[in-house]
Amino acid sequence: MSKSKILTKAIAEQFLEDVDSADETQFTSIEDKAAQALARFPEEEVLNLSGLTSLSDAAAQALAQHEGRLDLSGLTSLSDAAVQALAQHKGYWLNLSGLTSLSDAAVQALARHEGFLYLDGLTSLSDGAAQALAKHEGDLRLSGLTSLSDGAAQALA
Repeated sequence: MSKSKILTKAIAEQFLEDVDSADETQFTSIEDKAAQALARFPEEEVLNLSGLTSLSDAAAQALAQHEGRLDLSGLTSLSDAAVQALAQHKGYWLNLSGLTSLSDAAVQALARHEGFLYLDGLTSLSDGAAQALAKHEGDLRLSGLTSLSDGAAQALA
């Protein structure tokens, strides 16, 4: 079993000073204070936290303040509150490709995200979720879909 690695505030602050000081993809969890610090990461860079397997609601709220590209593709589940916070992310793209399912409330929140949205981990969508995502303004990637009702397909078309 792999060992959990925590991204602390001290590591985050060092990383902000010198991006070569740590591989941000190696961490499986993040302290809320570290997420607050990383919100200041330069917007022209990808904040690649794809190793994270868990994210608190407070950390999601903090990371949503990052104005650049945000990769959280290692997360397989998130609370609705965390999703709603991340939906406010103003960066060019948000990668949540590890999520395998989302509540309709979470999908409705993400549909309001502006910019590129990766949701490649979803294998199916309810008709309501498809209708909400059809209103998304920006690029939307759903390459993992394997099952789609006629109504959902019509909504996305």
